[in-house]
Formats: sequence, structure tokens, C-alpha cells
Amino acid sequence: QVQLVESGGGLVQAGGSLRLSCAASESIFSINIMGWYRQAPGKQREEVAIITRRDITRYADSVKGRFTISRDNAKNTVYLQMNSLEPEDTAVYYCYANIVPRVYWGQGTQVTVSS
Repeated sequence: QVQLVESGGGLVQAGGSLRLSCAASESIFSINIMGWYRQAPGKQREEVAIITRRDITRYADSVKGRFTISRDNAKNTVYLQMNSLEPEDTAVYYCYANIVPRVYWGQGTQVTVSS
């Protein structure tokens, strides 16, 4: 079963940028959907962005125009470039891989945006 390890989280001021990485333990070439979710304190986990194996992307309305998801099959890694960060983006960010019939999750990385 695939293991996912996120990195790149941290503390940043509003307006700043971070790039999250999700490294998979095996080839992601055939994984149809990978993406990022986030969970803020006291809130439900929400989808942030997904990318298909054909590089079709989808974003939450709240991050459109600010976040960009990409995948590098050669490095078995999915990225989330986050620009113009806002305090409302503060959350634990989780990478996931949809490998039917299961969904695999990483352990999460904390992103904190100060005002």
C-alpha cells in the first residue's frame, strides 16, 4: 500500500507563500486522482485541490487563483503552491491518493498564516 509523506508547512505572514510537497512511496503514474485536503480547528476536513493523471485540476472556490496543484510523476511527488496566503488558510493540510477501492492519506502538515 502506498505511503504519503507531506512536507513544506510552517508559519508565514499573510500575503506570503508556501509550497507543500507530498512524496509517495511508489510510482504515482497510474494513480488517477491525487490531491490536498485541509482541516482547520473545529471545522470539517475540506477539499482544497485535486489533480488527475491527465493533469486535470479542480480547486475549492476559496483558493482559486492563489493555489496551484501539480504532479511530478518522475519524482512520485505532488505539490501545492500556495500564494497570497490568508489567515483563513490556517489548517493542517493532508495529501491523499485515490486508488480504487481505497483512499490513502498522509499524516498532515501544519500551515499557520499570521495576520
